[in-house]
Amino acid sequence: MRLVKTIPLLLSLGVALGSASAFALPNDRDQPIRIQADNAHLDDKQGVATYTGDVIITQGSMMIKGNTVTMTRAANGDIDVVTSVGNLAYFEQQQSTAKPDKMKGWAVTIQYQAQKDLVVLTDRAKVENEGNTTEGEKIVYNTKTQVATAGRGGNVTAPRQRIDMVIQPKKKAE
Repeated sequence: MRLVKTIPLLLSLGVALGSASAFALPNDRDQPIRIQADNAHLDDKQGVATYTGDVIITQGSMMIKGNTVTMTRAANGDIDVVTSVGNLAYFEQQQSTAKPDKMKGWAVTIQYQAQKDLVVLTDRAKVENEGNTTEGEKIVYNTKTQVATAGRGGNVTAPRQRIDMVIQPKKKAE
């Protein structure tokens, strides 16, 4: 009977995770969420779900991978924070139907703060999109304003003195 009590939590986490993909393909949020993991621990009272062991979460074009993925729910039932931890955790998502390339990100910790519209990659962070790359201790991307900030991360396993970016030239119309 414990499964019956966890179904509302799973449904609310799933629906809210769908709203987390608002900065990607429009139909991603309408796709089913699939979670694969070795173990799952669900705490209905606290609104926390923790998945461990080669976790893979997919929804439409979005994929999150990590050794441990934790999802917390806000008081209103929406997703508050999704945190993926691994060596390295991974995130990918197609940004538009016109561009089949996916934005990809790697870091020891990748955190999506849904209420703040932020994706935070910390410790050995790298983002790749259309041949452009950014590497640093910490990369913060605001999905609403589409502004990225890269720099020092504080408590990291691989300190870097500087960020490293590669920006591809724009293709000229022929």
